[in-house]
Order: sequence, then structure tokens, then C-alpha cells
Amino acid sequence: MTETILTNAQLVLRDEVLDGTIVVRGATIAEVQPGRSHVPGATDCGGDYVMPGVIDLHTDNLERQVMPRISARWPSRSAMFAHDAQCAAAGVTTVFDSLCLGDLGFDKDRLRTFREGVADLEALDGTDALKSEHFLHLRCEMPALDVLDLLDPVADRKLVQMVSLMDHSPGVGQYSDLNRYRALKQREGLSESDIERRINHLSDQRNRMRAPNRAGILARVAHRDIALASHDDETEAEIAANIADGIMISEFPVRLIAAHAAKAGGMTVIAGAPNIVRGGSHSGNVNAADLIRAGTVDALASDYVPAALIEAAFISAATCGITLPQAIAMLTDNPASMGKLHDRGRIAAGLRADLVRVRPHDGFPVVRAVWRAGERVA
Repeated sequence: MTETILTNAQLVLRDEVLDGTIVVRGATIAEVQPGRSHVPGATDCGGDYVMPGVIDLHTDNLERQVMPRISARWPSRSAMFAHDAQCAAAGVTTVFDSLCLGDLGFDKDRLRTFREGVADLEALDGTDALKSEHFLHLRCEMPALDVLDLLDPVADRKLVQMVSLMDHSPGVGQYSDLNRYRALKQREGLSESDIERRINHLSDQRNRMRAPNRAGILARVAHRDIALASHDDETEAEIAANIADGIMISEFPVRLIAAHAAKAGGMTVIAGAPNIVRGGSHSGNVNAADLIRAGTVDALASDYVPAALIEAAFISAATCGITLPQAIAMLTDNPASMGKLHDRGRIAAGLRADLVRVRPHDGFPVVRAVWRAGERVA
């Protein structure tokens, strides 16, 4: 059995940072010890941090690799490998690939990306071709006409570990500001009359389809022991409806009042790491740093930039009134619990040896090495 010893490291544990040593045997953490090891062959980490492998519950990065430019679609399998390599290089050892089900006219090719992405992940699962471990996070567009037909054939797939309910209709959630929505569509080249027709059409479709589709989605996955999330929560009433339906994760709440209501109701909350790195939301919603300062964030997700995760955690520890172990737990231990993965997420004997070595450079955390199940992958 292969043995790896990492010593002279600052180990980011659940409640402290320990100057110590990790002994890995095979795929498992065997020992966690204070102090240095003098065993020949031990890797001297030079005082670098060693933290658990990152668990990303929501990333759209595969879509970005499939469409690197608006008019250039990349071959699906090639995009998958590029996406996987970027995740591993960013210290993300467990990836929930977020694929969209349901068309509201945003991007017709998203459905193709969903179908090809599912096929690729199933073909590659168990082959050791991917550096990180990948699961499926199905993002279900509740007002879409086709969402139930798309969900039905994949709902029971082994790799499906999370389902989120979302509504990207104009006038609600992320697009509650209709003037901002109009400006966005104007930049995409739509005329004013086309935009108004689109708003009216999608609003009418939402009124007809959202409620029955929501019930249908929840019924279809009710027998699965998977994570259920709501997306872009805005109001206390939305939170109350989610809790009543057994949805216990609020993903990217767009208002502080919704995040407070979610926590008060026993839900866990995901915020976007790019929001932290950029210093605010790209769509004009609540600042994620304010959510952290208010004590309402349990996990960070990469959303669209895997490399944002570790950087966001270090920024949060420096600026949001939390410790580094608390910040790193938002990438590791907490997402593991939320995603029902109980074999990873902490540096502790008996858990899977998913590890990341990080060296601060002028305050910026640089990923130096990554192990997944004891194997060096980056």
C-alpha cells in the first residue's frame, strides 16, 4: 500500500490550524499528528497550508468550456476534460456539475450541453480518466414547458446527487429588476418590442407552468436520498414554501432577508465565491460578504469560476470576521454534509485523502499540489 507523508504543514482542521503531519495510506488519511516527521521520504511542505479537498456543489464551468465563445461550440468530451483539469488545478476534488433542464429561451444549446454532459460523465465514471470526482447537479427550470420530460429519464441515474429548483423568468429572483433585464436583452441585440413580447410571454408561461412543474419535479425525486435546493430565493414567503416542501438548501439567495429566513428555518445557505472575489454580485444582488458577516452562509460554490473558491475563503477569513478554519469549512466540511458525502471534507483519520497544499503569495493563496483519494492529481 502506498504511503504519503506530508509534514511541516499548517493543517487546516475543523476548529484550528495545527502545525503538523499527515500520514496517508492508500486512499485514506491514516494519521494526523502535531509536529514534524523525520521519516525518510516525507514531503516537507515548508510551512504551507494543507486543507481538505474542495467540494463544489454548483459549477457551470462545463458550460463555459463547451461554449468558450458565443459562436464557437467545443466538442463535448474535450470540454469535459478541460473543465475537469481546471477544477483539479483549483483544488476542487469533488465536483457537482450543474446542468440545466428546461428552456426559457436563454441558450438553446444548453439542452444539448445537458444531454452530452450526462452521457460523458456516465461514460467516464469509474475509468480514472478524470482527475476530480464528478456528480450531477440537475438545475430544473420550473416554468419551462419541457422540464419534466427532460428530468424523467435521468432522475434515477446514480451520479445525480443534487437537484435544484430555479426560476429565471423576468420579474423574479435574479431578474426581479425588469429594467436591468431589459438592458441585458438589449445588449444581446433584441429590440424593445421583442423584449416586451418576451417578458409578457414568459410571465404568462410562468403563471401556467411553475406550480405544476414544481410539484412534478419534487414528486419525481421524492424517493431519492439526494440534496434538494432552491435557487435565487428572494422573499420570506419563498423560503417558507421551500421548507414546507422539504427543500433544505437555499442556493444563492438574492436578498439578505431571504438568507436570514432560510437560516431561521433550519435551511443551509450557499453563496457564490465569485461574488466574494469580485467584491459584489455581477447581477446586482446581495453582496455575499455581507451574508457571511451576518452569519447566514454555510457553503461557497464556484458558480462559474472554480479558481474563485479557495481565494474567496482566504478573503472571507481576512475581511468577514470569521477564522480560516471556518472559511475553509465553507468549501469542505459543510458542502460534504449538504451533499450527503460523509467520507470526505475534513482532515481526520479514516476519511478519504482529498488534500490541497496552498502557499500564500503576497496574501494570495496559490494551489501547489492536489491529492484525490491519496493520488496526486495536480
